[in-house]
Amino acid sequence: MNVYAIFADHVREAVAALVAEGQISGNPDLSRVVVEPPRDATHGDLATNAALVLAKEAGAKPRDLAERIAGRLKALPFVARVDVAGPGFINIALEAGFWPKVLIAVLGEGLDFGRSTLGGGEKVNVEYVSANPTGPMHVGHCRGAVFGDAMARLLAFAGFAVTKEYYINDAGAQVDVLGRSAYLRYREAVTGQPADIPDGLYPGDYLVPVGRLLAEMHGAAFMEAPESEWLPTFRSFAIGQMMEMIRADLIALGIEFDVFSSERALSQGPVDKVGATIEALRATGEVYEGRLPPPKGAPIEDWEDREQTLFRSTDFGDDVDRPLKKSDGSYTYFAGDIAYHKDKVERGFLKMIDVWGADHGGYVKRMQAAVKAVSGGKASLDVELIQLVRLFRNGEPVRMSKRAGSFVTLREVVDEVKRDAVRFMMLFRKNDAPLDFDLAKVIEQSRENPVFYVQYAHARAKSILRNALESFPDLPQEAAAFAAAPLERLDDEGETTLLKRLAGWPRLVEQAATAREPHRIAFYLHEVASDFHGQWNRGKDLPYLRFIMENDRQLTLARLALVHGVATVLASGLRVLGVEAVDEMK
Repeated sequence: MNVYAIFADHVREAVAALVAEGQISGNPDLSRVVVEPPRDATHGDLATNAALVLAKEAGAKPRDLAERIAGRLKALPFVARVDVAGPGFINIALEAGFWPKVLIAVLGEGLDFGRSTLGGGEKVNVEYVSANPTGPMHVGHCRGAVFGDAMARLLAFAGFAVTKEYYINDAGAQVDVLGRSAYLRYREAVTGQPADIPDGLYPGDYLVPVGRLLAEMHGAAFMEAPESEWLPTFRSFAIGQMMEMIRADLIALGIEFDVFSSERALSQGPVDKVGATIEALRATGEVYEGRLPPPKGAPIEDWEDREQTLFRSTDFGDDVDRPLKKSDGSYTYFAGDIAYHKDKVERGFLKMIDVWGADHGGYVKRMQAAVKAVSGGKASLDVELIQLVRLFRNGEPVRMSKRAGSFVTLREVVDEVKRDAVRFMMLFRKNDAPLDFDLAKVIEQSRENPVFYVQYAHARAKSILRNALESFPDLPQEAAAFAAAPLERLDDEGETTLLKRLAGWPRLVEQAATAREPHRIAFYLHEVASDFHGQWNRGKDLPYLRFIMENDRQLTLARLALVHGVATVLASGLRVLGVEAVDEMK
């Protein structure tokens, strides 16, 4: 039950009726009509821009059109007042008897309250994390992982058919470095002598067990062998071990993927898909042989003063055409990424969302150009950039990892503060703003800790429901049964505030999904928790406002219905974020 969508339909119907009666002319575009909360709550419960956006097409002055629309809306059930303000804003106040209808919907639909058909089942590929398989993921990967997973959950809740994908960057120089680093740990395991790790290789202790496993498998067979003999074996094995570790770390964070795609398989599988993609683009004129001009200002990645294979990304709004092959004939990263996104298109994904670190911002335009080219303009790529995470403990920066050496690993953070705190706090700030994450503060049990504050609201609701059974042992077990309570008795100001807040959940889901901003969910849940804690505190000071009234069973039933509604919406929102709705705080 989306109150705002319902009344948007009422407004459109009112305009259509005015057109049919000849009171306004033209065929106005009703898709631009929006109903939302007014900026000032004293103006009413709903506001619409209908007259302002439709006046020109309707051949009427905005305020005159607003008065005509308002006249229609006044006749609707549960409408207490309709006012026209300013140049043509329409404000609607609803009767108090309307809001219990929202609660009945919450109780009846349960965790599905707020689920939307906005996406219409459209296929969406969401690719996130995609960390190089050269070591454990760090805390920066953690933010992108949580954001991508929450966005995928949000889009699914909003009606999209979402596929969550991880792109394994298992080609290129960095995995050769991994193979060489594993080889040194292998020699260490065979000889029993500590390895001297030179600059340019990976020194982390996480490769020690990989070396031991290789020694158990191969003994001393590769001790004197040339690199050409052992590198493919060691590289492949080390990548597999790193991916097992990465998968385990992601599961600890509550993240599982539908698809893992390999970069190496694109160029070294049965078919060279990268080469095929380049030739397909050459055939359409979007790839050519030419020279790049010298860079002006900042250096251009991969620039070489030579004849080379180039993609015409300038035709799609990029600053310069981009190389697809290096001087040694191998493919650039960009060439592999084009083939990878072409593979997505061939799998039926015309809507793609990639989650990247903010340091890849300069790569966005060329990748969007490539997606247009390989799909004939049919597919779209949206890129969400994730800003840095700064890790603190009691206000002091945390810089080093016991395990990885040069950075703090994702798993260390999850093990210390637990999954729910990590996920919620990574989402309690917009993704394009830097995030300060304090390991001590996120486990504090205080209202200043947002994840505790929200989880405690759900636990408090469940505690109220348990306590009510002591006074009324025959209470219904199912939330839906409370819809029969006399909900009209929920007439206190704080109760009405809670009802209106719950009514905003379906609209918030669609807004957050459209904007791809899961942080809005976290903010909303904090607002629900604040309203609920506030009403509970009012009951401490004013006993007649308590949720459990032992001398008034009917009022208790109505208030318990509200408690069930709050618990349901909190649980629904937390599930979208991948955070547990706990029944008790420990």
